[in-house]
Amino acid sequence: MRPRTAAVLAGVLLFALPAAAQKAAVKDLPPRYRDWLQEEVVYIISPKEKAVFLQLSNDREREMFIEAFWKARDTDPSTPQNEAKDEHYRRIKYANDNFGRGLAAGGWRSDRGRIYITLGEPKQIEKYENLSDVYPMLIWFYSGLATTSLPSSFNIVFFKPNDAGDYILYSPMKDGPQKLLPFYSGDQTSYIDAYRQLMQIEPLIAQVSLTLIPNEYVMGSTPSVSSDILIGQKIPQSAYDAVRSAYADKLLRYKDVIEVEYTANYIDSDALVQVTRDGAGRAFVHYLLEPGRLSLERVGDLFRTTFEINGIVSDAAGKPVYQFDRTIPIELQGDQFLKIKDRKVSVQDAFPLIDGDYKFSLLWKNTVSKEFSSIEASLTIPPARTLTLSPPVLGNRTVRNPAFAGQIKPFTFGQVQIVPSPRNDFVLADTLSLYSELGGLTPALREGGRVRVALVRGGQPVVERSQDLRGAADPFRITEEFPLAGFPPDYYAAEVTVLDAAGAAVLSSKSDFYISLATALPRAWIIYQPLPAAGDPAYPHILGLQQFQAGDAAKARALLEAAYRRAPESAPFALDYCRVLLAAKDYDGVRSVALPFYRDKQNFEFAQFLGESAQALGRYAEAVGYYKDYLTSFGTNLVVLNAIGDCYVKTGDLAGALTAWKKSLELNPAQEEVKKKLADLQDRMKEKK
Repeated sequence: MRPRTAAVLAGVLLFALPAAAQKAAVKDLPPRYRDWLQEEVVYIISPKEKAVFLQLSNDREREMFIEAFWKARDTDPSTPQNEAKDEHYRRIKYANDNFGRGLAAGGWRSDRGRIYITLGEPKQIEKYENLSDVYPMLIWFYSGLATTSLPSSFNIVFFKPNDAGDYILYSPMKDGPQKLLPFYSGDQTSYIDAYRQLMQIEPLIAQVSLTLIPNEYVMGSTPSVSSDILIGQKIPQSAYDAVRSAYADKLLRYKDVIEVEYTANYIDSDALVQVTRDGAGRAFVHYLLEPGRLSLERVGDLFRTTFEINGIVSDAAGKPVYQFDRTIPIELQGDQFLKIKDRKVSVQDAFPLIDGDYKFSLLWKNTVSKEFSSIEASLTIPPARTLTLSPPVLGNRTVRNPAFAGQIKPFTFGQVQIVPSPRNDFVLADTLSLYSELGGLTPALREGGRVRVALVRGGQPVVERSQDLRGAADPFRITEEFPLAGFPPDYYAAEVTVLDAAGAAVLSSKSDFYISLATALPRAWIIYQPLPAAGDPAYPHILGLQQFQAGDAAKARALLEAAYRRAPESAPFALDYCRVLLAAKDYDGVRSVALPFYRDKQNFEFAQFLGESAQALGRYAEAVGYYKDYLTSFGTNLVVLNAIGDCYVKTGDLAGALTAWKKSLELNPAQEEVKKKLADLQDRMKEKK
């Protein structure tokens, strides 16, 4: 029987490009951007970057993309000059000045221009332009290019077939040595005859006619397939292989929600998201983000910045269920900065979430450097008593403290805090800490089940441990520690399997990790904002708002009432409780909650709820009084203005209604319903005259 894999968290997955974005045709772009795409960067833009560029809808977005495109290629971001951009345009100019003479399209379109723009200056050029027995040829030799996708050294060959026109790129497979010989009369399918003739003319020409890669063995004098792969695939891809093009997806996704100065400054990050349940059965989402770099501003002996975080959880239809913001100021003394300057920062947090399937998106911004990064994850949170097994969280350190039991801290489970690395990287000196959570235990598993934890290499267990589930708590927290000394550096998997009484696998989950050859790895320093204790009413308040957004008014009311009853002096809790009471048409309930804040504390945020309740109960004059107090304190509100007009009509004050609706339409003329009400009112007033 194949074990089921059931996990609270479905995984951390990059979202696809937004489906709503329509891909434009290149020909429909404005000339400036069409030229940029088809002429200026045609050889160095990746397919992903091009696809994103064609989904941008206006020139502002295209300019943001172009700036980000060059920043992604900047070899030294610490300088104001973008060396990669300058070099690219120098190559284009050189190609236009030196290649493709006589071509109306310009030298950049020629084969030599394409290779030169892509690879730059060759180390050496051999010219064979005056040999009577060989068509004019050029051999460009390259070595030591800073890319792993290319051979350490190779040749590029150009020739003039029929001794006319411009030089074109030579392919050992498609052309063959026969094409280099103007007077070749042998077998056109025999490479060896042509190769021998070339050997008599010039050995180097003969060598490159079969392979462009020095010292490559060519079987049976057959042209090298790898040479054609080199010129047809590897060289074009080398122009963008080293570029982390994730910035393009992020720019497309966040272009409407981040300020202009951030758009070109996406930085890669590592992330980890995990869902667990606390002792009360509530699901919490734990997350961490490790940006690729930390930029700080120096002011005297202080180093500082501020992180701004915006998180949003949406349901399958894209409707927001929960949103939150965090502002994290960072200020370090000089000695503190020296301790962390070569380390990453791990920004960590946790929040409660109701059951369901969601998309979680988090935007992180560094306000000093104007850099941004993000997390996108798919979350699945089944009902609390569903049998589930979370993917193992792997850490390089464990902190145990009984005081943790009453706290909510990121990656803290019961009395155990795991210090994870989102890359799951370890060294031999580490002790690997593992945490997994088993929830919804069945009576049968409690009676005779067990949990097996194994570290696996190459499909074979290296070490195994087992825990009995008899009398286990729910959730059952699985924690193990494995000293890694003596493990060969390699790739591994940490596997957790739930077995029934017969030893059959019921559930399984795993996390991959690797042990590095390095003796030590720099570990991130952790930063997080303290969270309320586990029993704080903030959590039922958050969960109640989520249920309200999800459309479950009954659950929302129970949770928001619980939060309010435990903290009746909290205006935010009372306001949100009033909101759900109003939605339930419990108008007397709204008044009982709101009046003490309105009357005793002069908190006029409650005036709108009191006005709506009074209006619903037919107390129109009273409602107008509340509404006016609200407008006096908080300024114009179209909903309130329109409600005042409705109340005035009910009390017979048609002139008051006329004034309210006219004012509303001055602020927003596109209110068709209000326009109709105003027209009907004016007709009534004319009839009375």
